[in-house]
Amino acid sequence: MLRTGEVVAIDCCHLRGRAGSGMLIGMGVSGDSTAARVMTARNKVITAAEAVALIRDGDTIAIEGFVGQCFAEELTLALEARFLEAGGPGDLTLIFTVAQGDGHGRGFDRLCHDGLLKRVIGGHWGMSPGLGKLAVDNKIEAYCLPQGVIAQLFRDTAADKPGLLTGVGLGTFIDPRNGGGKINQRTVEDRVALMTIEGQEYLFYKAFESLDVAFLRGTTADPDGNITMEREALFMESLAIATAVHNRGGLVIVQVERIAESDSLSPKDVKIPGVLVDCVVVSQPDHHRQTWGTQYSPAMSGELRVPLSSLPPLELNERKIIARRAAMELRPNSVVNLGIGMPEGIANVAAEEHLLEFITMTAEPGVIGGMPTGGKDFGSSMNADAILDQPAQFDFYDGGGLDAAFLGLAQVDAAGNVNVSQFGQKLAGPGGFINISQNAKKVVFVGTCVAPSRTKVTDGRLVVTDGDAIAKFVQEVQQCTFSGRHAAAAAKQVLYVTERCVFSLQPDGLHLVEIAPGIDLDKDVLAHLEFTPIIDPELKLMDARIFRDEPMGLDRDLLSVPLEARFSYDAARNIFFINMEGASLHTPADIEVIISEIDRRLAALGKKVHVAANYDNFYLPPHLTDQYVSAVVDLASRYYDGVTRYTTSAFMRLKLSGHLSERGLAPHIYESRQEALDWLHQHMNT
Repeated sequence: MLRTGEVVAIDCCHLRGRAGSGMLIGMGVSGDSTAARVMTARNKVITAAEAVALIRDGDTIAIEGFVGQCFAEELTLALEARFLEAGGPGDLTLIFTVAQGDGHGRGFDRLCHDGLLKRVIGGHWGMSPGLGKLAVDNKIEAYCLPQGVIAQLFRDTAADKPGLLTGVGLGTFIDPRNGGGKINQRTVEDRVALMTIEGQEYLFYKAFESLDVAFLRGTTADPDGNITMEREALFMESLAIATAVHNRGGLVIVQVERIAESDSLSPKDVKIPGVLVDCVVVSQPDHHRQTWGTQYSPAMSGELRVPLSSLPPLELNERKIIARRAAMELRPNSVVNLGIGMPEGIANVAAEEHLLEFITMTAEPGVIGGMPTGGKDFGSSMNADAILDQPAQFDFYDGGGLDAAFLGLAQVDAAGNVNVSQFGQKLAGPGGFINISQNAKKVVFVGTCVAPSRTKVTDGRLVVTDGDAIAKFVQEVQQCTFSGRHAAAAAKQVLYVTERCVFSLQPDGLHLVEIAPGIDLDKDVLAHLEFTPIIDPELKLMDARIFRDEPMGLDRDLLSVPLEARFSYDAARNIFFINMEGASLHTPADIEVIISEIDRRLAALGKKVHVAANYDNFYLPPHLTDQYVSAVVDLASRYYDGVTRYTTSAFMRLKLSGHLSERGLAPHIYESRQEALDWLHQHMNT
């Protein structure tokens, strides 16, 4: 394995349009004939200074990374150093999914010099306050687009597609009817267009016209530029960016930790092939941290699994109250996303309540499973089951793969719109929030009712303390990052959980549905809202266990629904509801218990009924399928006047449909409860 300083020279004829054919760039040690003999003709290893010397005025640079992960800091610092010394290159365009930074000067803040940047296109800006200030001060052209859209646009640009057609962003500030993602007056060119196809609205995001330079990162490179990423916590869209920049005739520069001999890397380990790479730069260790918070952890890079010590229980304060109430919305066998900040506490509560093994947690950069990390490590996962490329993760999200998402809130208005992207002169950007909130089957927004919370827990009750506070539930959000109107029209399940109360989104607006024990409705809630919500006639107290400093027993609640609670009868509509959500039938006796209870209840009614059955997260082993389906067919022949079933699992819909159809029973299986009831009502009226 070669080390920094051992490389003698590089043939730069492969740098398309950047250096003369056959030009040699010195690498420190020279004149050593032995060293010269071991170098290949296409050795691509150069210094950071030599790499950034190839960047020209007006270039467009795509810089990879998530907060601090996969961030080519060595290259970024070299670019800054060149600008400060030589006054160029200038008027650069910067494109990223997530702005790199720690909020205290590292990352993209090092590029915020007058004249260096002309235009910026990004997803999340919050970790680089300097960059955000340039945008809101109208000093650069600035676009703020959904993180998932930008990730997928790199892939679409690589394939020479005109752009991305998607519903992501409709009704938000990204929608061209609401600004098209432009941040300031200086930004005039349209990058987003509204299109209608077969009566359905979509947004069209233009592909990147030019991509001149890529700053990427890997772990190991060989002299031909093949890149592995074994010590990286994420893969992001590294391959997509490399392909897009290469296919646009640009320059792909990759920062690595080390150099291996030629032909020594396993082809299955190579994440960026050498045919796409122009330059390789070996970084100093401190400029190649795995995350801002961790120099290196093999558990985050998936190289090994480590014992996870129990997460320390959160202190019983407003954060834990909110996390506990939100955790009550978790369901066994569900796939969820936890946002940054307040939602991170839900993982702590899930660990304390022994729920982690029953749910699959994900993060938008590409991790599935394991224990999501927080703070300066956010975006990774300890002991992940899989690490995907970021565009693939957003394909999963956009297509409805998330059962639930738990996201932060900064402002909420009467229509249920949420703002997390801009507050006054602070530009945070949506990151993956728009993709996630718009496409998850259920969304739970979490945050304090006012800022700061001004609450404490005393003897199992919430007490409001004196002091000024800023309203977070406002008449109109400053910027719409989540459209309540679009969500309500789609009948999406949406909750807004605070420490003082809980709201639910309904077609007619925001409903106040729960209030904390000890809270005065008028003085402690309504007086701090800039609008009057619809107060549920059956306003409930939040679960008293939330406010006690002991485990809540959520594992018992969420993993076992009492048999008597699985069935209910609506006499007015003559509908019998069967709730098999989360049920696991493992033995013939389990089936007999369920069927016998349904038989008993329906026999007592003395007439045929309409039936709606929920099969979300239902488990039935193959060897019991015949017994269960035969019993269902028998019940239908004796008691059902019509039946519809629903489950969010496409596999379960297909499986049930096939078994029921084989036995001559029309399945009528839908994805949502509302679709199932719509069919049932239509059937009842015919």
